[in-house]
Amino acid sequence: MDERIKKSQLARLSRIEGQVRGVARMVEEDRYCIDVINQVRAVRAALDKVEQEILHDHLQHCVAHAFHAGNDRERQIKIDELMEVLDSRRR
Repeated sequence: MDERIKKSQLARLSRIEGQVRGVARMVEEDRYCIDVINQVRAVRAALDKVEQEILHDHLQHCVAHAFHAGNDRERQIKIDELMEVLDSRRR
């Protein structure tokens, strides 16, 4: 993973970790359900952004390398991995 992306994602994940702790506090404090749900959705959106950026980096580096310098087997492995990840997102 590109070092700049890695640093950015680790910072983002730290913020998400704080958000999750905040949601847990909201539940402990019996906060209004809709407020809790809105915070859960914000956490999910933040995680989706992390996933999107990591996938983008993976495509630019790992997959691009397999297609430019790899063999047929390496290319097929990358295609299969991507299909599995994309298929699991639809569930």
